[in-house]
Amino acid sequence: MKLQSALRLIYPPQCLTCGAAVEDEMSLCGDCWKETYFIDGLACTTCGLPLPGKDREEDVQCDDCMTIARPWRFGRAAMLYRGKGRELVLRLKHGDRSDFARPAAHWMARVAPPVEPNTAIVPVPLHWLRQLKRRYNQSALIAKILADDLGAQYLPDSLHRPKATQALDGKSRDNRFASLQGQIIPHPKRGHHLAGRHVLLVDDVMTSGATLAACAEACISAGAREVDVLVLARVSKDD
Repeated sequence: MKLQSALRLIYPPQCLTCGAAVEDEMSLCGDCWKETYFIDGLACTTCGLPLPGKDREEDVQCDDCMTIARPWRFGRAAMLYRGKGRELVLRLKHGDRSDFARPAAHWMARVAPPVEPNTAIVPVPLHWLRQLKRRYNQSALIAKILADDLGAQYLPDSLHRPKATQALDGKSRDNRFASLQGQIIPHPKRGHHLAGRHVLLVDDVMTSGATLAACAEACISAGAREVDVLVLARVSKDD
């Protein structure tokens, strides 16, 4: 304890995004907290998008989820993909800040769908070439910490991405879904672990939901009983 106290005097905790002094490690200062749009109140039950109105603890859906058949049950997001939230995601994903996975997982755990007995926490997979370039799968890092926080089993290799797909940035919603059709499958050797399980899919960002849909369909084809999704950030049409 004395050593830790001495280190804190020499290296005081800093804000995750701006480096300002904060009381706790892996936290945000007051100014950055104001620019991080955590989702609170009424939100779409299926994708986590915030909606106008008061939360009456009823199941509600956004316009997209009323027109798109989502292959999962519940969807939740911790924050909107804007402001400091967008910066956090990009630094975790492309800025070699794997340490951001811990606070991200804790924020996500607070809004996670109900975790049932026999729940499996499954990250969205990366193709091996992309993971080699990035050095880690940010969704897998988050999912592992979430599994510990939620008391669920972590199954990192139950889904497989056999082909390198094109980046989805700039593609329309229909093109995103078409690009990922059949591109994520149960792992040939480990996918059977999903059979009969409640699966919580974990990713960093949801835009159209195409990637999560491909993963959910793969889980269901492997025999998963039902699938929920949880993401750090949700893109809205205003972003």
